[in-house]
Amino acid sequence: MPHGSYEDIRIEGHLIDSGIMSAIMDDVVSLGGEFETLSFEVGRTNEDVSEAVLRVRGRDEGHLDALLTAVQEHGAVPVDPSDVDLVEAPADGVFPDGFYSTTNLDTAVRVSGRWIPVEGTEMDLGVRVDREAGRAWTVPMADVRAGEPFVVGHAGLRVRPQERPREKQAFEFMTSAVSSEKPKAQVVKIVAEIMRNSRDAGQEIIAVAGPAVVHTGAGDELSRLVRAGYVSVLFGGNAVAVHDIESALYGTSLGVSLTDGTPVVGGHEHHLRAINRIRRHGSIAAAVEAGTLTTGLMHTLVTTGTPYVLAGSVRDDGPLPDVITDVMDAQRAMRTYCQRAGACLMLSTMLHSIATGNMLPAATQTVCVDINPAVVTKLADRGSWQTIGIVTDVGLFLEQLANELGC
Repeated sequence: MPHGSYEDIRIEGHLIDSGIMSAIMDDVVSLGGEFETLSFEVGRTNEDVSEAVLRVRGRDEGHLDALLTAVQEHGAVPVDPSDVDLVEAPADGVFPDGFYSTTNLDTAVRVSGRWIPVEGTEMDLGVRVDREAGRAWTVPMADVRAGEPFVVGHAGLRVRPQERPREKQAFEFMTSAVSSEKPKAQVVKIVAEIMRNSRDAGQEIIAVAGPAVVHTGAGDELSRLVRAGYVSVLFGGNAVAVHDIESALYGTSLGVSLTDGTPVVGGHEHHLRAINRIRRHGSIAAAVEAGTLTTGLMHTLVTTGTPYVLAGSVRDDGPLPDVITDVMDAQRAMRTYCQRAGACLMLSTMLHSIATGNMLPAATQTVCVDINPAVVTKLADRGSWQTIGIVTDVGLFLEQLANELGC
């Protein structure tokens, strides 16, 4: 490919330690392109960054654009960058053709020769730019309005990848493939430290909980974390709230006694009766205030003033009056907390974990606990590659975590 199109790109950071340099080279070669190293200055200390300039060559302009798109996610930018390209949305809820689809990495756009950070880091959105205000922010497809200018193509974009620090990190041993053989005591200590650091820094700590938290009898353990201030907001669905309320009112979860684990006569009706009693009050908080709901996770959330977002689905019974049945409204409610989150603890709920992962910046320290390793694998496959998987019983894990945090 001696006479193909080419572009000179610059990369800065801990290029060797984080594997960025090799990743860029692999992407170029795997896509049938070529590269030439024009310069490479390696940082001499742990604090110094490295800088490289590569010439990336493609068969033609279209092929070169594909190559540049691939390496852009590793933080590569043209040596001579141009301003970002903007096109107006043709209709409400419709991005312009060729719109830039965001990643969960820190991103900036170049406007009038100046780099502007994109607000609201999240994957699979568009980037809206206001030239006069000098602002850029992410927008979901459903919130697009006709005539608004959005970024198209990949010119004038800069992505900052998550880098692996040179210092050995205690958390690093957990970044291997999902396995049930990792030392649980050490894992719990590390997760506890992450949560302490996030709380002390004033960052949100999200708990995404599935009904298995209640089925395993761990609702009380999660309540301990809430009372100690280690949960800023709870994400879940109708099921986790219903089963928690059922357990508080009837001592069962899906009709199974939480005391001895055996089905209760007529217990299959308990979840519907629990929903009905809450609906009579109009909300979970009203049921707490009336003295109907006096224990359980939802009671703890209400009495501590801890917010929760319950997102509905087509399979819900009832649902509870607090459940947001419009999924786009539920997304918007969750998104507000995701952008402020320093840590996220995903507890035995595949669908809600994936939904939350899609809204989290890559910098958010994310831990997924599930007895099924496939749940954690699916999270990574859908772009939440920063997620650390812990394969274990969620009930035992929450008890150990609450004890470690001294709750």
